Amino acid sequence: MNTSAIPGLQRNLRQFLLLVLVNALVGALIGLERTLLPQLGNKQFHISSQSVLFSFVLSFGLAKSLTNYGMTLLLPRFSRKQLLVLGWLIAIPVPFLLMFAQSWWWIIAANILLGINQGMAWSATVIMKVDLAGPRQRGLAMGINEFAGYAALGLAAFLSGKLAAQYGIVFFPFIPALFFVGLGLFLSWWLVKDTRAFVQTESESSRLPQYPRLMKTISWQHRNMGTTTINGMINNLNDGVVWVVLPLILTQRGYTLSTIGLIAGIYPAVWGLAQLWTGRLGDLFCKKQLLIMGMTLQSIALVLLAWHSPVYGSMLAAVLLGLGTALVYPNMLSLVAQELHPQQRAAGLSIFRFWRDSGYVFGALLAALLSKHLGLENILLVVAVLTLGGALLAQYRMCCTQKLLWKTNTCAEALFY
Repeated sequence: MNTSAIPGLQRNLRQFLLLVLVNALVGALIGLERTLLPQLGNKQFHISSQSVLFSFVLSFGLAKSLTNYGMTLLLPRFSRKQLLVLGWLIAIPVPFLLMFAQSWWWIIAANILLGINQGMAWSATVIMKVDLAGPRQRGLAMGINEFAGYAALGLAAFLSGKLAAQYGIVFFPFIPALFFVGLGLFLSWWLVKDTRAFVQTESESSRLPQYPRLMKTISWQHRNMGTTTINGMINNLNDGVVWVVLPLILTQRGYTLSTIGLIAGIYPAVWGLAQLWTGRLGDLFCKKQLLIMGMTLQSIALVLLAWHSPVYGSMLAAVLLGLGTALVYPNMLSLVAQELHPQQRAAGLSIFRFWRDSGYVFGALLAALLSKHLGLENILLVVAVLTLGGALLAQYRMCCTQKLLWKTNTCAEALFY
């Protein structure tokens, strides 16, 4: 056994915290545009069609999901560190495209590059943290990882709203992106170390099977992983819809740019912060029940957002949406990781993330289609029903393999179909 590559957060704390910082920078980069792009399309480029506005989410989601799947092909050929560095190199043009955009197509190009950056850099940090953490602390590791990424996203969304309120929505709000990309590339290139040796160490003692058809297993066939994958896709579908619809609804209700930035930032900030606890809960209790609670809470929050509530009602809905997402996001990743052999874990997580981030694509297409026939509030109600459907599917199809949060059946039945 390689004694320098033994998993465990305490043993590998320095590298783990370094990867946490890198992932925060990935989240901050996407957070800068989260508040502003719908308004930039309306006010700067005079795009009146809501279906066209959804194109930036579509381009981001398509690029990110395909890159996640591409990681399954790249991981056997390149190290995790090499793919992390490549993800940051691809992000270099993004600040300049956003600051100097001459047309909406510049924004689409920036979002394609952002999707590739997230698909490579975020995936690499997730996989490397799972390698470092070991089987007993993966929920905690994923909670800290997602906390860093989404708390930074929320803070950056709030920052961009403040900058836009003071200096306008063009150029100045995107200047921090230069710092995020530069620091992310520097840390990844010079300080991050590769983690493949940890996989070899864990493989020597693993009793988990290796699946011959991994794509089919994770996409649907395995009751726990397949259901988690479907719920991951629904989760990002509603996130993609909220990304575009929420700023537009709040604008229609007469809120200022600063207030819109605050509400749009509360959701990912709560999502990020709460994962410090919800990820650890997944190590102790049944992930099935956490997933059901999270998806149900998201559905309730979407209904509240659709109502014509005062500003504090919208803020409460954003908090509930963040809490619901925090319950599911790290535990989806750690559930898939715990079911897979170490040699298949990186590829399996990439397949899960491919389907999960495809939710952005389906969300953008669904919202663009519905926007022609329904109001923005009704789009949120439709997505709320889909989200609740994911919770019901988990209740029917999944089973528990851990301690129980409350009394329920354990995993006595077969895990397939």
